[in-house]
Amino acid sequence: MSQPPPPPSQPPQQPGFGPPQEPSEPQTPAPSAPATPPTPPAQPPQQPPAGPDLNKAPQPQPGYGYPQAPGTPPPAAPPTPPQGPGYGYPQQQPAGYGYPAQQPGPYGRPGPYGQPQQPGPYGQQPPYGYAQPTMPMQAQAGQPGGGRKVNAQVAIIVSAVVAIALIVGGGVWYANSSGKDDDKQTTAEGGDTKGGEGDGKEGGSGDGGATTGEAEEKAPAATGSKVLFQVPSPEVPKGVTTISIAGSWLTDSVYAKSGLSEITGYDRKSGTKKWTLDLPGPVCAATPHVTEDNKTAIVHKPAMPSKTDPQACTEVAVVDLAAGSKVWTKTAKSGTMPVSFNNVTIGGGTVAAGSTSGGAAWDLATGDERWAPKTSDSCYDAGYGGGAKLVAVRKCGSYDQRQLHIQNVDPKTGDVLAEYKMDEGIEYAAVVSTDPLVVAADVGDSAGDGSGISDFFSIDNKTGKLRARLSAPGDEFAARCDAIYKVENCTGVTVGNDRLYIATEEHDSGGDSYSQTNEVVAFDLATGKQTGQRADAGENYEIFPLRMDGPDVIAYKRPPYDKGGQVVSIDGESFKETVLMENPSTEAVRDVESRMSPDYSEIQFGQGGLYMSSVYASDFTSREKEYSVIAFGTE
Repeated sequence: MSQPPPPPSQPPQQPGFGPPQEPSEPQTPAPSAPATPPTPPAQPPQQPPAGPDLNKAPQPQPGYGYPQAPGTPPPAAPPTPPQGPGYGYPQQQPAGYGYPAQQPGPYGRPGPYGQPQQPGPYGQQPPYGYAQPTMPMQAQAGQPGGGRKVNAQVAIIVSAVVAIALIVGGGVWYANSSGKDDDKQTTAEGGDTKGGEGDGKEGGSGDGGATTGEAEEKAPAATGSKVLFQVPSPEVPKGVTTISIAGSWLTDSVYAKSGLSEITGYDRKSGTKKWTLDLPGPVCAATPHVTEDNKTAIVHKPAMPSKTDPQACTEVAVVDLAAGSKVWTKTAKSGTMPVSFNNVTIGGGTVAAGSTSGGAAWDLATGDERWAPKTSDSCYDAGYGGGAKLVAVRKCGSYDQRQLHIQNVDPKTGDVLAEYKMDEGIEYAAVVSTDPLVVAADVGDSAGDGSGISDFFSIDNKTGKLRARLSAPGDEFAARCDAIYKVENCTGVTVGNDRLYIATEEHDSGGDSYSQTNEVVAFDLATGKQTGQRADAGENYEIFPLRMDGPDVIAYKRPPYDKGGQVVSIDGESFKETVLMENPSTEAVRDVESRMSPDYSEIQFGQGGLYMSSVYASDFTSREKEYSVIAFGTE
């Protein structure tokens, strides 16, 4: 799997907070744009990389749980191979000051929805110049597995404070001085304003679910697209180098995107601003889920961060994407102090937000608190997956004896309806789909590539029993999840038809050329075995499944350096590919599109419209003007 190179400097990741103590993760500041492309090899490698074994049988299924793996901490510094816009690009551009970098997600790799939020003591951030203290939490005795209705009082024990030169926290990287965007050149001039109308219920990347209805996306008479509009990257405040602008959504008429301290709704065809919702501070986390009446949920800061006061992510809000207004804003407390949240989701009419320092759930319509997870000295809810159902990832035990409880919970009461206990040694899990229930995990840190995935677990959400385990080694499959903080943010994978559709790693396409390619393949969730279906990306393209469209799979093809990207529909049974869109191949357009890597950006597609956006704004200097959004539409 490709990845951008590191920036000039790499401030250390700040450790998390809460029960039990977590190891610190490496961290890298991130602007919105990926790195410039690598130079192709001048001669064939001595041992060309082999493609994934598409007929490989999964490992034998265990009984109730996966074979125990030691709870070793993740690697401190993963390798960072270069990322480029496509294969066959003619030359390498040198990195200099302000070289674009990506913000790390799991194991130091960038995450799809923004920088991991690390709360400080009682949900607060430490002073500038100090490392985030790691603080185990103890609370009143409670049931370690199931109970979750009442918040227990918690006591905080400070174990260490380490001085550092820079601090990374809450989606913002601070520096003593800031650069200025080089705005001499513009890119991707807008085309005409004709585009498609979406149904607004597409959801986000990895938003799997039970397959219902028929496919809605149809190939237009002409698949060639034009740039509908683009949005320049916002200027960050003085003294702040990188800031989160995570969050993008589609409705029938609006494409909405987070800015520095606002959310703006754009007309899907013309890009005209229809509304702007001002916020007191940046968006820290956002759910990709949108309700039938165009509501979504975010976590944001109560004020704009500064070098001396980075602010914590304490505010949970529901946003009406049709009206461009807040429905309500709520906070929660751990003891007497506000909780700083890492993630938020919507499921069953409930908004649930979680973090290592506490969680809470509110009624979507009214904002009334419905329940809060019961904490103890050994258990807490790390986060939630939403959509068709509401699933909690509950962590129990000390770091070296961690056990994850995957719980299907009643959205209204928080009661556990079914529970699957993963074996000790599995440190993190991400919810890929809640119905059918599928979670991803890196068992024993065996993925080895920073993807956060070595195996998928198909679970019966009525009984809590394991249906099947799907082996997906990191060197063969290209899906990735930010399971450490975001819980339900996964890319390169989607679920439908009781199958899991996943991108393979790039590999040599064979023959005399040195081109690369990959595929989308399917696993049966009942048996854990591959179905034998595969959809090829094509020479020098890289294919990523985005979401389901009824029984079909919508996928994006990242192009080679001299072509535009494509959106295709993959028939769920025959795996026949139908091109829905092909973007312009002009250099200016390609330059912007290539910066929106599917691994590190937000990509939405619906009814002839493709919307690609970055998750960070930065003050890193650039030779070209940078954009936070580029939108494409067909005739």
